[in-house]
Amino acid sequence: MVTVRAPLRVDLTGGWTDLVPFTNDFGGEVVNFTINKYVTAHSDGAGQVSFSFDVPAGSGLGTSGALNVAKIAALQGIEAMSPDELAEAAYQAENAAGNRCGRQDQWAATHGGFNRFLFIADSVERLPFEPAPSARKWLKKHLLIAHSGISHKSGDIQNRVWSRYDEGDAQVIEGLKAIRLSSRTMVDALQRDQRQLVVEALNEVCRGVDLIDPSIHDPFRSVIDPLLSSGTVMAWKALGAGAGGCAALLCNPMHVSSVRSDIERLGWEIIDWDFEEEGVAIC
Repeated sequence: MVTVRAPLRVDLTGGWTDLVPFTNDFGGEVVNFTINKYVTAHSDGAGQVSFSFDVPAGSGLGTSGALNVAKIAALQGIEAMSPDELAEAAYQAENAAGNRCGRQDQWAATHGGFNRFLFIADSVERLPFEPAPSARKWLKKHLLIAHSGISHKSGDIQNRVWSRYDEGDAQVIEGLKAIRLSSRTMVDALQRDQRQLVVEALNEVCRGVDLIDPSIHDPFRSVIDPLLSSGTVMAWKALGAGAGGCAALLCNPMHVSSVRSDIERLGWEIIDWDFEEEGVAIC
């Protein structure tokens, strides 16, 4: 029996820009980090693999990418290929299964930690990036991750957005460019611990997402909008493809407890988390 686990990720900025054809036309850039929630693969040594999940599939935390990373590592051995080769194999497996996706989830699950990824065509570059320790502590203290309980199919959302992109929809292209640019702001914010820039980066992501498809945010609005209006939440984003699953809420320092209480009262589930520095690993 071989047991391998791969961590899930929180995509802070740049999600959507890691997909072809945007990576071919403009190049994408993503800032994400992995957390201490995992997909665990159990191989019986005879080619059969079973899985366990710390959070539900479809959460927006990259579960399908982590699943394929863990599965391949369990079947072939975690040292049978380099981290980038493992991530690419997991990406190809997901695409072969008919799930249109980018590459950030597989690379995050393989490498772990804080990441700044650059996506040019089919290549991935992991750029040097080290957030200030004070920025990490601040983010951990004030960023709530909550599962809305709303199910979604990311493939349906992806197909809708990319069909408009292929048609040359100027609004979609503008939105994707704004989402990519937000990663530059987030890198600067975290490296220099400029907290207002973190807020600005997340707000820019939300603006870009509303441009590419407002329905991505619609399921969250009844809970999120009053929190934004009251000032108890400074910024937020839908995780993954959105339209359900998890959201990340950056709370006003004075109101973390009240936001937690409010969203739990409305039926959302708080996911307690910490940073995970290690990528895929044998348990």
